[in-house]
Amino acid sequence: MLKHSLSVVLHEPDIPQNTGNIIRLCANTGCELHLIKPLGFPLEDKKLRRAGLDYHEYANITVHDNWESFSSYIKPRRIIAIETVGTTNYDKVNYHTDDVLLFGSETRGLPKEVLENVNLVARIPMQKTQRSLNLSNSVSLCVYEAWRQLDFVGGV
Repeated sequence: MLKHSLSVVLHEPDIPQNTGNIIRLCANTGCELHLIKPLGFPLEDKKLRRAGLDYHEYANITVHDNWESFSSYIKPRRIIAIETVGTTNYDKVNYHTDDVLLFGSETRGLPKEVLENVNLVARIPMQKTQRSLNLSNSVSLCVYEAWRQLDFVGGV
């Protein structure tokens, strides 16, 4: 089914509607989705299901108990964290087919110990007076930029 192996990773997501939207995004773009516990909601949550509509069956989702288990599972792939402290804009990254796009929780972002164990920290530009974008919007921007650079392989 997958024509590329771009992966989206949500580190301890809090809001089920965001995760549901990202499930739908991953199903439509062919990206793998990894969820790192603890999750701020049960996977059976109504809001998660509603936001993901009927795309859950088309998404390739793996749940990991913690950062350590995810990290050992994903090695040696390149992990690109998307965080406000990044120094490279997300659209300036040269994406590869097996890249892993890592996003932090909606309320806490990514912890320092996680950021110290990634290959690159990129950022999404925004107004200086603002602190962050919605998680599902951020994931969409980055996934579509990476997929665009990969010539939308597998898409129609």
